[in-house]
Amino acid sequence: MVPMQRTSQELETLLAGMPKWGSEFSHTFANHAPMVLVALDRIGGKPDQLRRFFRHYRDAKHLLPFAQPVNRLDGESWKTAIGLREREPDLRVFFAGEVARLGIHEALKLYLPDLADGIAASAFHALMRTAYAVLRADETDVTIALAYWAATYLPLPASRSAPPITRDPAEILAMTAAIEPLHGLKLHDLLWQNMRDAGNVPEFAPVVDWLDIGPETLERMAATALALFAATQHFAALHIITGLHWIRLLKPHCHDATLHRMLRVFWQGIAALMGELGFPEMPDAAAVDRWRQIQGPDWPEMHAIAAQSYDEHDISLAFSASEEMKIYGDPLYRVVVARRLGLIGDYTR
Repeated sequence: MVPMQRTSQELETLLAGMPKWGSEFSHTFANHAPMVLVALDRIGGKPDQLRRFFRHYRDAKHLLPFAQPVNRLDGESWKTAIGLREREPDLRVFFAGEVARLGIHEALKLYLPDLADGIAASAFHALMRTAYAVLRADETDVTIALAYWAATYLPLPASRSAPPITRDPAEILAMTAAIEPLHGLKLHDLLWQNMRDAGNVPEFAPVVDWLDIGPETLERMAATALALFAATQHFAALHIITGLHWIRLLKPHCHDATLHRMLRVFWQGIAALMGELGFPEMPDAAAVDRWRQIQGPDWPEMHAIAAQSYDEHDISLAFSASEEMKIYGDPLYRVVVARRLGLIGDYTR
């Protein structure tokens, strides 16, 4: 289980008001505020920084009030609302009852199997909301997260149970980049729409079965994500690093079979973003090792700088990368955050 950490009173005050705001704002962009406020608090953000960030985010993004429920759902009918954003209020009422009845851990164990294949929901932002809810061990947050995941559930081509090809996540991305019909797809502003469109390409359908999932897969994915972000600093690659942190937070709350499905479909979703990423080539091991040796600021300094940012992704990355480094010990996490924050130059040239 994730150890509890005492949160500031200012954070608790701000989070108490989060349920009244919509999970998304214009054009289905995800509302990051509830999660990023937690990340900001975890990296040492002061009360005035928490307030300042939320006021700026609320006004800049034009957050919308959350809608009211319309039709009651139960243990059988809730599945009819999967993938329907307009049913999120009804799903929230349903999951509130389930989390109250079962508790956080048992509710997640029960419902994550139904949601795992839709982990691409809102381009992993429903996963993000669930992970941060678990981090806080907060029943209301878990309720909101499960409802959001169900409402924005994004199906990608289902597994055909074909034999896997490789254990190397990087090889999956290279093989996906070789799928010619993916090249030239129109790109949208929203990552989830680009994932959806790639998933509709018939030649993309087998990708889900290519990766051999095992005990080492999460760590291999983390290493691939870190190398890719180190090489590109791409917005979509940033979400791979953070997304794997979020999956790791959910790991204690699901069976192995569910975790394997989440990893499989998560990487399928990443492969679906190869066009968004510009079909990059992975850097070679020598380059990655060279970048790993770069000296730069340590975490306290970088966290203090990230805490001053209005960019939600600066804060999210600074927190997730420092947490992932605690697990994997790779100093490259510190290097990529330093570059993201403008504290070191472009080391790839």
